[in-house]
Amino acid sequence: MKTAIVTDSTAYIPKEVREKYNIYMIPLTVFLGSEVYEEEKELTASEFYEAVKKMDLPTTSQPAIGKFVELFEELSKNYDEVISVHLSSGISGTYQGAITAGDMVEGIEVFAFDTEISCMVQGFYAIEAAKLVQQGKTAAEIIPILDELKQTSNAYFMVDDLSNLQRGGRLSSAQAIIGSLLQVKPLLHFKDKIIVPFEKIRTKKRAMRRIVELLREETNGGSYYAAIIHGNREEEAKEWKAELEQEFPNIEFSLSYFGAVIGTHLGEGSMGLGWIKKR
Repeated sequence: MKTAIVTDSTAYIPKEVREKYNIYMIPLTVFLGSEVYEEEKELTASEFYEAVKKMDLPTTSQPAIGKFVELFEELSKNYDEVISVHLSSGISGTYQGAITAGDMVEGIEVFAFDTEISCMVQGFYAIEAAKLVQQGKTAAEIIPILDELKQTSNAYFMVDDLSNLQRGGRLSSAQAIIGSLLQVKPLLHFKDKIIVPFEKIRTKKRAMRRIVELLREETNGGSYYAAIIHGNREEEAKEWKAELEQEFPNIEFSLSYFGAVIGTHLGEGSMGLGWIKKR
């Protein structure tokens, strides 16, 4: 049984890591003015943040079903099955698109996996699945392991400006108004597959300290992978990573980013931290 691993662009797995683990990537789409781009293929995060300063809020779209069908048909030439790992079904139809396309393609069985989260934590699931494939495990064996890992993963993020989330329909108007009036830096997280406020905190510094407290509480000295995720704030993220590495020697930290699709909704200046337990 030969198993392929697919994820979408919002995992933001670096190209060299995807190549190392033989992970296939299907891009989501970003509409910048009259131009259309495939995230991570035709538009980098830095290009996106530069372009968005000069125009209205972009819009985003899940991959077309036809793109999934095309990819799965190509994979069917060399693989028996696919594990397709995607961002939370509560904020995007990408996961459902993989299921629909899987039903349309013959000669290969598609197992779609809803991470119920996004960004590099989603990436951790795809990488873990790819490692398990290298160990000779099949989809039937891998999916239950990924489900178990859901009990150990989490992510918290702080946005500088709530308006993008509100305009993109990912946060209610009332929540956005309250946040802007009080100059609150809300901590957000995924709950039941959608983005919801976790706590309201007055300053960015306090919000980041609170995320560290949550990391300490939830990992409890265990061995974890964790990603510092930033919205065009690489130097700040590097500094935070160095501090965290000193404080949490049992955690393997990596640096990641909010790319164009997630950056459209969170905005520049957002900072996050996500983690998953090592097996």
